[in-house]
Formats: sequence, structure tokens, C-alpha cells
Amino acid sequence: MQEEIRRVLNTVNRVIAGKDEVVRKLFTAILADGHILMDDVPGTGKTTLAVAISRAIGLKYSRIQFTPDVMPSDIVGFSMYDRETGSFVYHPGVLSGTNLLLGDEINRTSSKTQSALLEAMEERHVTVDGQTYALPEPCIVIATQNPVGAAGTQLLPFAQMDRFLVRLSIGYPDYDAQMELLRDRQLGNPLDGVECVLSKSDVERMQRQVTQVTTKDAVLDYITRLALASREHPALDVGISPRGTLCLCRMAKARAFMEERDYVTGADVQAVFSDVCQHRLVLSRKARLAGTSEHEVLRDLLGTVEISDSRLQQ
Repeated sequence: MQEEIRRVLNTVNRVIAGKDEVVRKLFTAILADGHILMDDVPGTGKTTLAVAISRAIGLKYSRIQFTPDVMPSDIVGFSMYDRETGSFVYHPGVLSGTNLLLGDEINRTSSKTQSALLEAMEERHVTVDGQTYALPEPCIVIATQNPVGAAGTQLLPFAQMDRFLVRLSIGYPDYDAQMELLRDRQLGNPLDGVECVLSKSDVERMQRQVTQVTTKDAVLDYITRLALASREHPALDVGISPRGTLCLCRMAKARAFMEERDYVTGADVQAVFSDVCQHRLVLSRKARLAGTSEHEVLRDLLGTVEISDSRLQQ
């Protein structure tokens, strides 16, 4: 199993130099069968990363560039009257038949179009004119967004933010990675050399194995108390939602699986806590004026809430 994971990570890391940790987190989120929000400035490699990992793990990939004129029907499909049959015929949208959808710059499109993703992301099906159409398994959305305040952007609805399992950021490359990037692009595009090292059935098998990872009550108690503490934290108006606790558990199980363990520890929860929960918090007005960040609040929660069973600390 570890050899399969290593092949995927090595394949993608050859395309995205110097971002091993981000690549590992992204693959962990896919094994947890969750949606990923990539939040970063343009040009840092978000699209390249999504394409590379989809090719490496054999998932059918589609991409949609969100602009103000993209319609909900572009996402979920539409029905059109057929004169020959005298009935309405469903024409699929970009989600149909797709295992991994890259929604590029999701916060540049309208709220109506953004909301078209909600049912698909949560229920894994779309509804058009009263008819429900199942989406393939797995069906994962990797959405990218530019920093809020950049030209043409708008805030994602809080309900949609809560649908993403994790929010990740690639960041700028360091000197060595930047030099490697420039050298690689002299002779071609590294994406052209990405090979499929896992099949779709392999990914589905690994996702099933993640669900079988054991989570003891002591860990569930730890997650619950973290969530409750966030809802009472003076710097927050909105804490971790019940959906957030489920996502935290799923991501912790996937992290344990990546570490070749069949049980979750408190360290797994702590390792994924910020990526899973940061985008689910709403700071109070007083906290915003004081310059407090969501990351600082999460760090405070980890420092004050202890796991009840010391044997599960590591």
C-alpha cells in the first residue's frame, strides 16, 4: 500500500517542485472522498496540480473556467425539447461523467452559479426539471479561488465553504523550486510526462479502506470537545459546524491511512485541524479589528483542549 502512495506522490512532485506537503494533503483529501478548495494568488500552479494528480490516479478529469457569464446549466446540465420524439431530452453538464472536476476561479462567477455546485458536492447527484441524475463515483471537486479583493472576485457563500473538506494553499516556490521550474519548462511541459500509476478502481479501494480505519471514542471525544470549544470561543461568531466535525474525522482517518495505521490518534486530528476547519470559522467583529486570524484561534483551541486518553497522543 505504501508503495502505491509513494508512486502517486513522486509522480506529482515531479511536476510541482518543492510542494511535497501540499501534494500529500491533496491526495489525502481525495482518499477521504472530499472536495478541496485551493486558495492562492494566480499563477502558483493550482491548475497544474489538479491536472497532474488526476492523470496520476486515473480519474476522468474535466475543467470549467468560472467567469461572470457561466450559467448553472453549464454545471448541472439542461433539458431541451426534441421535436422528433416530442419530449424533453437531458443534456449533461460538466459534472456528468466526471470523477475530478476542476472549478477554476470559482469566486469570479455569480452566486447563482456557485450554488449549482452545492447539491452535487453534498449529495453526489444533480436535479434538472424535477429529474435526478446520479454522478459517477468518485466525484470530487477541486475549486480554486483568487484572494478576496482581487479584481472580479466575490466572497463564497458560507454554506458553500462548509462543503469543502479542506482549504489548501500552494504558495510561492522557494529559490530552488523556482529554478527547477524554469529549467523544466525549457524543453517542454512536465505534464506531458505524467503517467497513470493508479487506476480508478485502486482509488476506490483505498477510499473504502480509509472508511475502515478505527476511530476510538477517546478521539471522537477530542473532536467533539474541539468543536464545542470553538462555538464558545470569544473571538468567533461561528465555530466548527457538525459537518465540520465529520470532515475532521474523515480527514484524520485518511491521514492515519497514509501513515500506514489502521487507527486514528490525536496527532492525526491535530495535523489536519487547520486545513479542515480554518475556512469554517467566522471571526467576531472585535477579533477582526484586533487583527486576530482564524489560524491563531485554531492554535489556541489545540493548546487548551486536551485529548482524554494519553495513549492516543501520538
